[in-house]
Amino acid sequence: MNCCGENEKFILSSISKEDEAKIDSILEKYEGKKGTLISILQDVQAEYNYLPIDILNYISMKTEIKPAKIHGVATFYTQFRLNPVGENMIMLCQGTACHVNGSKTIEQTIYDELNINDGETSEDGMFTLINVACLGCCSLSPVMMINDDTYGNLTPQKTKDILKKVKLENKKGA
Repeated sequence: MNCCGENEKFILSSISKEDEAKIDSILEKYEGKKGTLISILQDVQAEYNYLPIDILNYISMKTEIKPAKIHGVATFYTQFRLNPVGENMIMLCQGTACHVNGSKTIEQTIYDELNINDGETSEDGMFTLINVACLGCCSLSPVMMINDDTYGNLTPQKTKDILKKVKLENKKGA
């Protein structure tokens, strides 16, 4: 039984055999080691790009770690995501230098172009916007990163051009 009174078969039926095999492989790496929950969650997120709730329930069942503890760790640390994210992660700096140099205008431009606010994913699943405290690129402010690429000295027009370029590159790669 889990915390909600559901039986284990219900939990097992909510993930595929392929997912079970992936998670079992991750869990095997940490078998017999204490204090590995964060590492397990990091590996799961690397596999799925977020932490699906059904997978967390499966981990709870397999490790006998209470679901509340797993959920507590997953929600406490900002590195973990409980919802799917877009193919392209936009991290927009809101640090002091970026704020003073117009990051809020850039955020509005992203909203106007993609119809997403902080923490949201575009309807097409292509972009997720995350405001961050600092990207460490103050001399380039305002600055954003899209995946591993850094874009600085942003203006509304430059931001629109970058988003269009990324969209075009994604379409070519599809």
